[in-house]
Amino acid sequence: MKYAARAHVRVFQLTDGRVGSSWRVGAGFAKPAPTLLLQHRGRMSGKLFTTPLLYLADGPNLVIVASQGGMPKNPQWYANLLAHPDTVVRLRGETGRPVRARPATSVERAELWPRLVDSYADFAKYAEWTDREIPVVILAPRR
Repeated sequence: MKYAARAHVRVFQLTDGRVGSSWRVGAGFAKPAPTLLLQHRGRMSGKLFTTPLLYLADGPNLVIVASQGGMPKNPQWYANLLAHPDTVVRLRGETGRPVRARPATSVERAELWPRLVDSYADFAKYAEWTDREIPVVILAPRR
């Protein structure tokens, strides 16, 4: 998965998102889901990483899910965002959008989760496969 993600990032960057801005794997095969590139700084290393993630537009905010395919632990990018919430995302046709990340409140999560599952049905499977509550992260615009 690590190598596939790196290839995804590279192709997205080279094509300005014309290729790689839609996820067409799993549930995304029948209903492609929009993809962004999330930049995040390692909480211990300080190194800058870029990760492709599915997202949901919610007004001015973007919503991402720390599902890690239903694995037992949260993805590294989630812990990195908690430590360094000010970051940048890239969407198709954009060079970079400054955002501030924060975990969704329980009320926000309850409202967003059905919409997230509607946009990518495999999120429901991932929730069944793990004992953890899958975090939902809100990326709010910053100036």
